[in-house]
Amino acid sequence: MSRVIVKLGGGLITDKTEYKHVQISHIGPVASVIKELVDLGHSIILVHGAGSFGHIESRKWRLADGYQQDIEHEQAEAIARVRFDMLELNQHVVSALESQGLEAESLPPRYWANGVGLSFKGDISAFERAPSEPIPVTFGDVVEVTNDSKFGILSGDHIMVRLGIELPDVSACLFLLGDVDGLMDRPPEQSGTKLIEQWIPSDGLRETHASDIDVTGGILLKAQCASIIANSVDHVWLLNGREPNRMLDAVVRGVAVGTKVLSERPS
Repeated sequence: MSRVIVKLGGGLITDKTEYKHVQISHIGPVASVIKELVDLGHSIILVHGAGSFGHIESRKWRLADGYQQDIEHEQAEAIARVRFDMLELNQHVVSALESQGLEAESLPPRYWANGVGLSFKGDISAFERAPSEPIPVTFGDVVEVTNDSKFGILSGDHIMVRLGIELPDVSACLFLLGDVDGLMDRPPEQSGTKLIEQWIPSDGLRETHASDIDVTGGILLKAQCASIIANSVDHVWLLNGREPNRMLDAVVRGVAVGTKVLSERPS
């Protein structure tokens, strides 16, 4: 048995510029490929981003900065909204899996995680499952923090790191992006953009995420987290989630259109 951990980017499953606009047409095909992977005997873990169900409100009320006394009431209301909205988005993902005949179980971080960043605390043993057991599904969330910040946003990318390096039998970690084939050599909207087929941290990367929307780090954070996982996992990929069959290529064949992230350059 091998374990495959999949991150559905918020830009894939939502329109990040429009509040609570879910992209059902992007989630369904991914769920179909996940069914194929399960049928091949792989154990799946699914993590998804927040997209427009979390980033817009979080940025407006500075939730990533933690407790702010001057807007504490507004922040409390925003936390409640974001948490409710994330459960709604999570249900869309779970329903897509169920429509493929798969069982899935939601594991919101607010109930098992504390702290933010790579050093967050929380028992991840519930994610270690056999292929026949329900697929665990989690997501980026507003969680409690044991310092003066009181709360913060735990990124799904940081969850990916702990799952990837701490759980046994992980053969692949796939980060599914919304509108590009992988890491590009320049901002995707520029002409002549080329796909970076292999990437290591020392190559560097131009930051291209929309910081006015994304509060958890965008493509740069994904690449950094993927490189940490690559120290422990052989197949770590950034793929175009709108071409979900590339997931099969990466997992089954080890070759795909996308960016393979490495811990160091092969000799």
